[in-house]
Amino acid sequence: MSQQDNPRAVPNALPVGYRFNEFEIQQVIGGGGFGIVYRAFDHQLKRTIAIKEFMPLSLAVRNDELKLVLRSERFSKSFHAGLNSFIQEARLLARFNHPNLLHVLRFWVQNDTAYMGTQYYSGNTLALLQAQRPELINEAWIRSLLPPLFGAINTIHREGYLHRDISLENIQIQENMSPVLLDFGSARKAIGNLSDETETMLKPGFAPIEQYSDNNESEQGPWTDIYALGAVLHTLIIGSPPPVSVVRSIEDSYQPLGAVRPAGYSLPLLQAIDRALMLKPEDRPQSIDQLAMLMALSVDGPEQPAASKATAPTGLPQPAAEVVKAGRLVIPARLRVPCLIAAGVVAGTLIGALMHGGGDQEAEPVSVAPAVSADVLPGPSASAGVAALTPPAPPEPIAQVYIKLVSGDEVWLNSSQQALVPAANGFARLQLPPGEYQFSITNQGKRREQKITIDREGTWLLSSPL
Repeated sequence: MSQQDNPRAVPNALPVGYRFNEFEIQQVIGGGGFGIVYRAFDHQLKRTIAIKEFMPLSLAVRNDELKLVLRSERFSKSFHAGLNSFIQEARLLARFNHPNLLHVLRFWVQNDTAYMGTQYYSGNTLALLQAQRPELINEAWIRSLLPPLFGAINTIHREGYLHRDISLENIQIQENMSPVLLDFGSARKAIGNLSDETETMLKPGFAPIEQYSDNNESEQGPWTDIYALGAVLHTLIIGSPPPVSVVRSIEDSYQPLGAVRPAGYSLPLLQAIDRALMLKPEDRPQSIDQLAMLMALSVDGPEQPAASKATAPTGLPQPAAEVVKAGRLVIPARLRVPCLIAAGVVAGTLIGALMHGGGDQEAEPVSVAPAVSADVLPGPSASAGVAALTPPAPPEPIAQVYIKLVSGDEVWLNSSQQALVPAANGFARLQLPPGEYQFSITNQGKRREQKITIDREGTWLLSSPL
């Protein structure tokens, strides 16, 4: 979630300064037909987060007590169906652990509606980026963007879910050009199904024919999201989405990119997009892996473990305490991943991706001051009678580093060994303030090293094992 829209253009928004316990609204980021997004400050953990509020403008308004009230009682069923879907979406996103999916920190019910607190993201949506910096968009840039997006979508599909709302507005591009896949289309779909306005709830050009069908549940599958992703790529290359799928079903005026051959784009990429945009679901690639193969690309990002069966917490729970073991801080098994710049340590490759996620436990990452061990707890002075000087507060962490570890790996940061315990997917995480960092990972006499410079907000992933 990013800062992008004029807050005055968002009706019914909560006022700046409004508090949800430790969360204080600082800015209205933006809003649409189904929700409002705020930038907020977490006074307990001293960090910026984003808060999304369920606010379907066609169904409800805000009263003087800042609660939501229905415009009419006949909207009650649609409103509560959308509200329930919003909550279920928050639970779902809180369970996923993938670097390029929106990460939900927690959710709660208040003001007769629901909220989800998420990681705060810099940058803009892909739609705004295309409008503001069209010179960036070429085949090389698109190919760098796709692997992390493939990984995010694949994570959803492998757990038996669909996104159903992939578009330029729902792909966030960080300042470091890393992507993250935002909101699902769950609340929009639930309201549309009950209000007989399904067509108005879909994005023309991005929704495949099966999303308009009365029997859409049985016809939708990974190919549904693949069509929408193809429409995103078509829009980036041509400047406009493909014709609306229901119109294509009557008279198909789609001009294959492989025949148009826009300058600067290879035929294999264009033909793969054409395949993704086939009108009939069975004619499209049936999985993200198949689409990636057509484009000769990899599906990037860490492997996604099975989603936790535990219910994500409601209300506003206190943050989990840091775990102490043998005088060291140990990173628990949960990784929350707001953004990603994947750096292949052995190959020396660096690619961008945004991180989210969830696991079986919730815990804060370990903050590390420059040239100091990430997880050794400072103790009192060993000399009796000598008053310990109060050290100055370390710089606030601005970046997160994810490290792919295998059994036997030992991690050293600026010559200080780190006691890191990876999650089930093999990734451990550190939070670092600005500075120069030298990572060394040793295993059975072999060593790999990577030097990074942190001078802005972002995330780095040391991902290549020995």
